Amino acid sequence: MSGSSRIQHPDFARKVVPAEEAAAVIAPGETVGMSGFTGAGHPKSLPPALARRISDAHAAGQPFQVDLWTGASTAPELDGALAAVDGIARRLPYQSDPVTREKINTGGIDYLDVHLSHVAQLAWEGFLGPLDIAVVEVSGITADGGLVPSSSVGNNKTWLDLADRVVLEVNSWQPAALDGMHDVYYGTALPPHRRPVQLTHPSDRIGVPHLRVDPAKVVAVVETHAPDRNTPFSPPDDTARAIAGHLIEYLEHQVSRGRLPAGLLPLQSGVGNVANAVLSGLQESRFEQLTAYTEVVQDGMLDLLRSGTLTFASATAFSLSPTAIEEFTSNVEEFRDRIVLRPQEISNHPELVRRLGVIAMNGMIEADVYGNVNSTHLMGSRMQNGIGGSGDFARNAFLSAFVSPSTAKGGAISAIVPMVSHVDHTEHDVAVIVTEQGLADLRGLSPRKRAQQVIERCAHPDYRAMLTDYTERALHGAHGRHTPHLLDEALSWHSRFLQTGSMRPV
Repeated sequence: MSGSSRIQHPDFARKVVPAEEAAAVIAPGETVGMSGFTGAGHPKSLPPALARRISDAHAAGQPFQVDLWTGASTAPELDGALAAVDGIARRLPYQSDPVTREKINTGGIDYLDVHLSHVAQLAWEGFLGPLDIAVVEVSGITADGGLVPSSSVGNNKTWLDLADRVVLEVNSWQPAALDGMHDVYYGTALPPHRRPVQLTHPSDRIGVPHLRVDPAKVVAVVETHAPDRNTPFSPPDDTARAIAGHLIEYLEHQVSRGRLPAGLLPLQSGVGNVANAVLSGLQESRFEQLTAYTEVVQDGMLDLLRSGTLTFASATAFSLSPTAIEEFTSNVEEFRDRIVLRPQEISNHPELVRRLGVIAMNGMIEADVYGNVNSTHLMGSRMQNGIGGSGDFARNAFLSAFVSPSTAKGGAISAIVPMVSHVDHTEHDVAVIVTEQGLADLRGLSPRKRAQQVIERCAHPDYRAMLTDYTERALHGAHGRHTPHLLDEALSWHSRFLQTGSMRPV
């Protein structure tokens, strides 16, 4: 299908321009809200054109940067291209691009790491400042001006509503049959005018299938035919399979104890190879009639849907490998009835997560012996990606599990440490910690009992004796015995790694 056939509304069709002309409507210092969530649904043509314009301005000695808001991480042709030409002054709410990450960690980009469910509210309340322009990918425009979302929804509704001006990218690479897969809820409001969100099951539809925009705000439409950033997942290794096995065995045990129903509760899974291994493990388990209320549909979840093990998935975006994209595109009509994509303020809505009783499974960088989790910072100071939606789910989930290999850098780093170098999820929000060594259920345990479980079940053997020695000495040497710490040693493992390249003593 040609790009032009995706634009059924004549007023929008008359606004079609090349990407370079559309990029020219963005001025230095403006705030730009772009679509995109985990490499899905981001504009493909305008960001590189904008990057070229910024590069030319800098070469002429003219400063040119923008503030960039998105749904979550995007792709090299957006985040990477703009960061490479020093075109981003401020970035939010989440990123995973290596060029952007380096600019953040060298102080070149101001980065706001925000809970994904909070972004729309912060924007509407004005805390982030005005939004000058929205650049949003859609898969089509209907005859009555409705915007058919593409492979992510993210914050697009908010950007279209708040922006002074709008550029639309109509991407004919996106399957036309996506039309009908989305559920865009327009019932949110700020206090004191909020009302309950009437969603009681992941499959409920409470909104409309299309985004809407004031046609007078649309200053340009760009046609493109380009794929999402499709990152392949590595096949599960022995470590990932062991983590998945521990978690699935634990879920089976919870069912046998009557703490979970046979079909579990709605699943949420973070993105990554370990998370995908857990989903693959569910495929081989005895569980059936599962549902998902999550942020992204990734390969493992698509496999579960295809087999019927998963009956329905609610998310805000896809995050699929090239192979899975082909599978999805070939069977999009079938998947359309079993997947719904929502705005991220709904997919990550804390009250909905709590009420639905979601089982949250997210990755971590490190956990300390008392159950605090760091999911964003390396060695306390260097931002990795961001908190994403893990906090939205962890604090409100019925069961919150954090997973990681027990070591990194060939064993030079322990994922279990005396004290985390940065806290994203406190001990109060962490129910279960899982490594390839085992699983620690921390619910109902005091700090010292949690420490015993985390060390015995999750720490790598190379570090277990060191952790035990620390906690025993802290118990007798700290000024308090509730959560014993030796403050002059608590972060010494991180300091040792920065000085010697290993957390192990020299």
